[in-house]
Amino acid sequence: MSEDNYFKFSNRVLLVPMIAMLLIWTVFWVEVRFQINLNQYGVFPRTLKGLRGVFFSPFLHGSIEHLYNNTIPIAILTASLVYFYRSVSFKVLLWGVLFSGLLTWVIGRPSYHIGASGLIYVLASFIFFKGIFTKHYRLVALSLMVVFIYGSLLWFIFPLKDDISWEGHLSGFVTGLLLAVFVKAKIPAVKKYAWELENYNEEEDEFLKHFDEHGNFIESKNEDLEAQERTYKIKYHFRKDKTNDPGN
Repeated sequence: MSEDNYFKFSNRVLLVPMIAMLLIWTVFWVEVRFQINLNQYGVFPRTLKGLRGVFFSPFLHGSIEHLYNNTIPIAILTASLVYFYRSVSFKVLLWGVLFSGLLTWVIGRPSYHIGASGLIYVLASFIFFKGIFTKHYRLVALSLMVVFIYGSLLWFIFPLKDDISWEGHLSGFVTGLLLAVFVKAKIPAVKKYAWELENYNEEEDEFLKHFDEHGNFIESKNEDLEAQERTYKIKYHFRKDKTNDPGN
């Protein structure tokens, strides 16, 4: 697959992030509008009822600040995933939610763990490590952009604050790393120049023929220059003017 076909914009790049944002904001609006609390549908570690939070917790948020802080990263990282890894984007989203939720259920404190931050860590981790593993220059550049923008997220996989689910963050980070290792994505082949090919022969390179073994430039006359230095013989043909001929 060529780079032009691989890095190609589609409506999904906008549609998937918009759906994700619409879902989390709609759930929060329902809670506020009808004065209900759905936190009990979050992940509660090591309980059978708490397993339902594996799928429901990414849509639940405790406050407008919590929701706002997760909205922009979800939009940016989801759009990046769909654009740069569209062949595996839905697989990463589904498995990311599943495995990060299950890992949170295993290692988490006995409390309700809610929010889309676990998925954010899945996406950030997957995009970073996958780009490094592929060694494709565009995907590596994307990895560096993720580090530049969201590198500070790394601190929150440690238990720095009691009111933050660092277990969910850590689970998302580990899940993203594992998905980057085991999920195979189709990566476009990088265009190679003539000197990068295995059968490249320096002696046949027209450009290198202009240099000697010490790297000095050698002036050589090509066919065009030789053609300019050729002498030309010009022949003139005279025709008698018939108007001045007395015989007419």
